[in-house]
Amino acid sequence: MTTVSGITHRKVQVRSNLERYGFMFMRLSGISLLVLAVGHMVIQHVLNSVHNLTLEFVALQWQSWGWKAYDMLLLAFAISHGVNGLRNVLGDYIHNDKTMKFITYFLAAFVVITIIWAGVAIASFDAGKVLGSN
Repeated sequence: MTTVSGITHRKVQVRSNLERYGFMFMRLSGISLLVLAVGHMVIQHVLNSVHNLTLEFVALQWQSWGWKAYDMLLLAFAISHGVNGLRNVLGDYIHNDKTMKFITYFLAAFVVITIIWAGVAIASFDAGKVLGSN
């Protein structure tokens, strides 16, 4: 520490850690979710009649990789944002570091498995079978 004219200065090194990235992820994914979810609601429920929301309607949309990518992004942001929020809430009540570390790894594995599983389901969806063409 150095002292200059009675004022003490010290250098503080801020460590980069998981919580900082989690904090930023929650803000950025929240903004992304707002855009994606509102867009989804407008497209599915405002621009189209509720009575048109059938498997055939989804199959027609999912013939395009753009719609598949849109839905995959919505899924990925929603599940990871929600599970990260759950982890934060659990961290307020669970004070054992080992237990929280286990829960964090478990939730991370759950998110990765869910996104991969649902992503494969969306990507491999065969609209031709639903629409009756081969």
